Parts: sequence; structure tokens; C-alpha cells
Amino acid sequence: MPTLLHLLAVLMLAVLVLGQSTTTISRPGQPTHSGVAGQFEIIGSSLVSAQQLFLGSENNVYLVDKVENNPARIDGHPAWASEWTLTSNNQRPLDAVTNSFCAGGNVMGNGTWVNIGGNQAVTYGGDPAPSQYGGGPYDDPDGRKSIRLLNPCDDGKCDWILSPVSTDQRWYPTIETLEDGTLIILGGCRNGGYVNDAKQDNPTYEFFPPAADAEPILLPVLQRTLPANLYPLTWLLPSGKLLIQSNWETVLFDYRKNKETPLDDIPEAVRTYPASAGTVMMPLTPANNWTATIMFCGGSNVAPNKWTNPNWIIPTFAASASCVKITPDVSKSYVKDDPLPEGRSMANLLFLPDGKILCLNGARMGTAGYGNQSWAVGMSYADNPVLTPAIYDPAAPAGKRWSRDGLGASSVPRMYHSSAILLPDGSVFVSGSNPNSDYNVGDDIQYPTEYRTERFFPPYYDERRPQPVGLLRQLSYGGPSFDVTLDSDDLFGNVENVKNASVVIIRPGFSTHAMNMGQRFVQLENTYTGYPNKTATLHVSQLPPNPAILAPGPALIFVVVNGVPSVGAQVMVGSGSLGAQQILPIGDLPASSMALVGSQNDANAALRISQSWLTACAWGALIMALLSYAW
Repeated sequence: MPTLLHLLAVLMLAVLVLGQSTTTISRPGQPTHSGVAGQFEIIGSSLVSAQQLFLGSENNVYLVDKVENNPARIDGHPAWASEWTLTSNNQRPLDAVTNSFCAGGNVMGNGTWVNIGGNQAVTYGGDPAPSQYGGGPYDDPDGRKSIRLLNPCDDGKCDWILSPVSTDQRWYPTIETLEDGTLIILGGCRNGGYVNDAKQDNPTYEFFPPAADAEPILLPVLQRTLPANLYPLTWLLPSGKLLIQSNWETVLFDYRKNKETPLDDIPEAVRTYPASAGTVMMPLTPANNWTATIMFCGGSNVAPNKWTNPNWIIPTFAASASCVKITPDVSKSYVKDDPLPEGRSMANLLFLPDGKILCLNGARMGTAGYGNQSWAVGMSYADNPVLTPAIYDPAAPAGKRWSRDGLGASSVPRMYHSSAILLPDGSVFVSGSNPNSDYNVGDDIQYPTEYRTERFFPPYYDERRPQPVGLLRQLSYGGPSFDVTLDSDDLFGNVENVKNASVVIIRPGFSTHAMNMGQRFVQLENTYTGYPNKTATLHVSQLPPNPAILAPGPALIFVVVNGVPSVGAQVMVGSGSLGAQQILPIGDLPASSMALVGSQNDANAALRISQSWLTACAWGALIMALLSYAW
């Protein structure tokens, strides 16, 4: 007689099969927000200045600020976190509890967003508070050891909570999600400042959730790369190793063995904070066998000893236009790419669903940072903001990859402490900018604390969007393929367009300081069948059987036809839990074809039979388990 555990195992298998065969996303509609392609639109004013920004659900964006005297209040003190609901533009303040100034963040494999580190408690003007435990006008306890957790919601009831586990003191740390959905926390400093120094450097890494009694572990590259080693630029690679770029150095880091392998120094410019280049891992696609190439654009060509030179007038120093790439699992060397249209520091590089990369925000002169020196522009260490975005096309020939065709300029300078994030409708949410020590507004302030918030509408925005049927709500690593149907309108009246259709997964990431920590673009493998009535089916593989290509957790899925994306939907990548992810055999894909007359009905019938067979198998397993247990 089977045990109860055996019965439960069979029941769970049956439920899994049922879930895989029935859990699909409703047919997406068209964007609900009207916008002019290639242009910016101011959509309102944020409650807090968006130093940090992420998309928590399809309808909610979350903003995190440094502690300052924001007019918005919560629990008797200024708010420095908020929620923005996209469909209504309604906002509500949140309580981040401790000072989150220059924290890092990312999302875990179970969908929990994590915000780590920050600054000591402050009072008016950003001065240290008399008490590091709260109280006073801002009531902001020391946040340098804080780990803040948020589970996004659509009912207006979620808020930040403090983890009972803390981190080592970290201001400007980098956070990366690993293959099991947990986090690695790297670097930072203990007390802050324009650049780091040996007395306050924290050249270590640790994990969250931590192992019992775990201590931070030394990371030598962060000792060697002072003073510009804050927010070390870090990516999980398909090999399972980490690429770490800090100041001029680059290493391949095996965190399991605590081993660094040196790669070539980055050429032409410093890319880490406060040089603050735009950085992005290029799209991972079947065509490149999901091989990671990282691109760095802009930053500042600054020698290590110049960062602390008291005679350096920072806002008069021209930013770099250099773009370089490295494919670290293949080569230790960088290659040059097309330069930016102009030098730029503090640029955001964001994936668009069509596979292109949007560059926006930043300044032609100077770097990140602020201060009260006589040469500062107000308090800003940067000047001459870049207001017109540019778009990079990886498929374009060398020399023609950057374009501004049809793109309009923003009216809002976005420099230090600005952020941007891709939204499900394919527009981009752009907010923040505050090179000031505290709340500082007025007509006489050249670069004030900025609350004006925009949407940018990429060139595809006002096209009729595909409305695919059959996308899965949860994706596994490997596993059975699935079918997505496209009607004639989805194919723009030409069934041949199915040949260029693709299914892509984008994790927009956690945006702060010209980085989107955790940002990824993964194209799924697919074949197609086109039908005489101008409809088609995409046969789609699930994710490659390697969680290091895309770590588990929430992401957006799009179907793109002729360069026009559907409205995206949030999906769960992996199990939705922390821990080793299940790796499944890759399901077969039929060969691509354009079917003959009459074959579509046969194909649809076969699909219905297949779905019914899977459902019957699941129910059969359930019934047999019950009968077996009863027997």
C-alpha cells in the first residue's frame, strides 16, 4: 500500500502537469496610455525624488529616495519611498524605515524586492543626526546595515519591512541575483563621500539569505581599485561566474571558489561611480547561443590620483563618448564599438522589447556627486545635461548603430540621482535627479530636487500591437514547448511576418545611479507555422536549461512582430521559490513551415487533442493515485 507521502508526490505531479497545460496569460490588449512615438510626456510629480526605481508588478512602480525634507509625509516624518500606480497615476507614500541613501537593490527568485545598505541617520541639510536610532525631524535610523524587503501588491497594503538579518555597513553596494534566486552583496563604503578610501572601504561580499554565522568575505579586486570602486559593476554570467568591473580593473570571479581571474583593464574611461557610465548586458539570443557580452558607454577618463585632487574642477571635465564591449566567458579582452553621439556620464542604458537599447539621462560635463564647493553648479558636480535620447541597434552595421531619428528632447535635466525603467506597455518611466544635499527647489535653482516624472514613448509605441494567445504565466528551465497563436492583425495582414516574430523575456531591473541591477534580455527559441488565412502559430521553447542565463524571479514577456512588441505581461521565471531550480529536458520544436490549404484546421485539431491528452493524463494520475491509496 502506498504511503501518504507517495500519494502527495503523485498529486503534486498531477497538479504540475495541469498547471503547465492550462496556466496561460490572457490575450493582451493595446496600451491604455496614449503617447506620441519618440517623445517625452510629463505625467505628474512624484511624492519622493526617484533616486531608486523598479517595476514591482504590471501596474505599480516603486520609488526610493534618500532621506530629505520631501513635502510628502508618513507617520509624522518626511517620506522617502512611494508607490506609483500606472493606470490611475495615483501615489501613496511608503515607510522605508531607515535611511536608504545610495542603497543597492534587486529582486529575489520568490519575487521579493530587496533594498540593501544606505547612509547614517541625517537631519536638515544632510548633516549627521544627533541620534542614529531615529527621532528628530526626519526620524530615520541608520540604514547602512539595513536589508529592506517589499512584496509588491495591487491592493495598496504592502510596505517595506526590515529583515531581522542585517548586512555589514554598506553605502553604494551592488546586488546581483544568483542562479538559486538568492543574492550576492558586493562592496560599498562605511561612511560615504565622493569617492572611497582605505579607511572606510568595505571590500567584501556576502549573501542573502546568509548561511548560519556567515561573515563577509574579502574581495581583493575592491581593495586594489580605490578610490573609484563604489557600486562595482557586476553581472552573473551564463558560466555561473561573475564579471566584476571596478575603476580600471576587470575580473572574472568564481564566488563558489572565491577565485578571481584577471581580464584586461577597461580602455578609454572609468565606468564605475562616480564616472557612472551606462552599462548593459547585450541581448541573450539563440543566434549568439545565449552568450553574454557586456557593453559600457560613456563615463570619465580619470586617473586614480585625480579623483582626490583638490584643484580638479569637476563640472568642467568632459565626459567620455567611448563604448566598449567584452564577452568574458569567451575572451579576456575588450573591443571598441560605435561611440555615443556625445560624451555622457550618468547615462541609463535600457532594453526595449524590439532588441534595441535606449540611452537617456546624464550630462556632457562632470560626474555624479554634489558638494558645496565654489566651483559646483549650485551643488552639482555635473553640467550641460543631455536632453535628447539615442537608440542603439545591435543589428546595425558598425558606424551606424546609434540613431536619434524621430526622437524628441526632454525638458527635464536628469543627472545625479535620476532613474528610468521599462514599463509593460513598452514605454519608459523616467524620474528623479537631485544633485543636492537636501530638498532644494525654486526658480533660482539650476538643478533642483526633481519630482517631475515622464514617460518616453519609443518609435514603435503608437503602432497596433500584437495580441498573442497562449503565453505561459510561469516558465521553467527546459521543459515542454508551448504554442502561441497570432491572427492576421497581429501579423499586419502578411503571414510572412511570422518569420521575424520572436518571444522575449526582459527583467527591467533595479534602477539607480545609471545602473539597472539585474537587467536582462533573453530571447526564447521558436519555430513557426504559417497558415493560408494569414494567421500563424509560434512554437516556443521555454528558457534554456541554465538558470545563470536568467536568474529566477519575475520578469516581463513580450511577443515582437516586425519590430512591434505586444503589451508585456509579468511572468515568473523558475519555481517561484529560493533554492536550486529544476532543470528539465528541452522540448522538441517542429520545423518552421508555411502550411498548405486545409492544414490549419488539422493543426488546430491536433493542438486541442494534445491539450486534452495532457489534461487527461493529469487527471488520470490523480485518479490512479486516489485509487491506489484507497486500495
